[in-house]
Amino acid sequence: MNASYLNKSIVLFDGECNFCNKTIQFILKHEKKPELLFCSLQSETGKEIQDFFKLQDAKSVLLVENNILYTKSTAALKITTYLKGDLPLLYFFIIVPLFIRNSIYNYIAKNRYKWFGKTETCMTPNNQIKNRFI
Repeated sequence: MNASYLNKSIVLFDGECNFCNKTIQFILKHEKKPELLFCSLQSETGKEIQDFFKLQDAKSVLLVENNILYTKSTAALKITTYLKGDLPLLYFFIIVPLFIRNSIYNYIAKNRYKWFGKTETCMTPNNQIKNRFI
């Protein structure tokens, strides 16, 4: 694995999930500056990153930031700090106890395919953002 990736800020996501793909498109549209990289959990690099952090079959959004792994609601809230406008204010919810935040996160994650559907392939980034996907 290219360990230099781990010094970057990388969002790992379920490439087969329509909700996840729309979320990545939302992040790309609302980032303060283009600093996040994106990687499908199903890709070879995504699997290598999961192996590096000793994760097995991750099904949640992950954020690797400065070689630290964040998962579930913590990852989602930390991602908001990269966004413009009032969206970083959502990070305030980090004060909610983890078991409550992750219960809500898990409920959404459990139902995401039922509510938003599933695709057989990951989104294909256009030439403008292709270099942001690893």
